[in-house]
Amino acid sequence: MFVDESGFYPLPLAVRTYAPRGQTPLLHPWLTHDHLSVIGGITPRGALFVRLQEHAYGGTEVVGFLRHLLRHLAGPLYVLWDGASIHRSAVMKAFLATEAARRLHVERLPAYAPELNPIEGIWSHLKRIELRNLCCQSLVELKGELRRAVARLRRKKRIILGCFKEADLY
Repeated sequence: MFVDESGFYPLPLAVRTYAPRGQTPLLHPWLTHDHLSVIGGITPRGALFVRLQEHAYGGTEVVGFLRHLLRHLAGPLYVLWDGASIHRSAVMKAFLATEAARRLHVERLPAYAPELNPIEGIWSHLKRIELRNLCCQSLVELKGELRRAVARLRRKKRIILGCFKEADLY
């Protein structure tokens, strides 16, 4: 490999494609508004809770997720979250004021501090490791792949616990 006079490695002038010779290959992405929203939580014991849905999360869905956590986890539940508007919604404030939420202790993280939020490590691992190089033909296929990736990650407690360590919480 050589370096040109500017000190940079030059990019290759020719690459191999499946397009006919002399014709630039064009990719036509499907432009849809379909998307998959994910909400999740982890515990210091290595448990991973994840919910998926095909529309954006609102305050009602977040309350539903918190109720799910309260049913499945004993003792006090400490929730760290960012300043997203769904965390400050009227529905959320009303839920936090109820008797059902007395075990919840909510801490809001600084405006932009993903390095302090342990769940960000989970999202990063799912995107960069479990789902890397994945190309799905449909939202249904993506949903299935994500469910399988979450199932694999649930068996890797050291990675979940590492997210707490990385956030300096363990």
